[in-house]
Amino acid sequence: MDTLKADFHSGFVAIIGRPNVGKSTLLNYVVGQKVAIMSNVAQTTRNKIQGIYTTNEAQIVFIDTPGIHKPQTKLGDFMERSALSALDEVDAILFVVSATEKRGPGDNFIIERLKKVQQPIYLVINKIDQVHPNDLPEIVAQYNDTLPFKKVIPVSALQGNNVNGLIDELVDNLPVGPQYYPTDQVSDHPERFVVAEMIREKVFLLTRQEVPHSVAIDVTSIKRNNEETIEVDANIIVERPGQKGIIIGKKGSMLKEIGTQARQDIERLLGDKVYLHLWVKVVPGWRDKNAMLKDYGYRSTDY
Repeated sequence: MDTLKADFHSGFVAIIGRPNVGKSTLLNYVVGQKVAIMSNVAQTTRNKIQGIYTTNEAQIVFIDTPGIHKPQTKLGDFMERSALSALDEVDAILFVVSATEKRGPGDNFIIERLKKVQQPIYLVINKIDQVHPNDLPEIVAQYNDTLPFKKVIPVSALQGNNVNGLIDELVDNLPVGPQYYPTDQVSDHPERFVVAEMIREKVFLLTRQEVPHSVAIDVTSIKRNNEETIEVDANIIVERPGQKGIIIGKKGSMLKEIGTQARQDIERLLGDKVYLHLWVKVVPGWRDKNAMLKDYGYRSTDY
């Protein structure tokens, strides 16, 4: 940790919103590289992902919470508690909503929870690139009088519109504080976790129906053979044999494509040539087994 400077601002900021409003996209844009996986499937994010934004003047540690939803499994229950607990640990909260969707029960649930927090709350209207500017006042009006927002900030996380304005607003209002992480660090998660997330993202993007929600990734080994090559072994965990068949694909074609795309991302992350070995394992009902959740990184000692 660096020596405290009188003009250096730092703090922790939670990103919260219902599923699929673009929270992970926003985090990745701010940090400048992929630290949270993205997918058009709801409930992609399962852990509080910390992305770290650092300049000479400030450091913001972002916590990307799982989308709020009604839990149906122990995994779902963990995801919801993970999201809500983040609100008590931060200096500011970004409540992200989508400009393309009307305010719904999921937003109302979050609003009720946010009424209990003392931290400043920013309403971030995401996906403004997908609506006409004249529609913005009506979109914002849905949230008028729901919470004492510090500010309403329209952005496009995908294209970067006004994201710098959002960052400037946060920096101006964060307290003077230390630099918590080294300048070149963009996430506090261990290498193994980020590698697993990159593999899981490709399963989300390439498979279909209910399969993604039944998938966990267990990275069993990351081994550096020499200075230039890394071997990664990982199991793709599913709940049913039929799901295994979908992920393997005809003559192994789907598994090969998942591996190829994941390997490319992992090589960009680690900066070396990667040999990725994937296997598919069936573990019935893993989402409802505490021991399994802990093994796959979804059970915190805080709960």
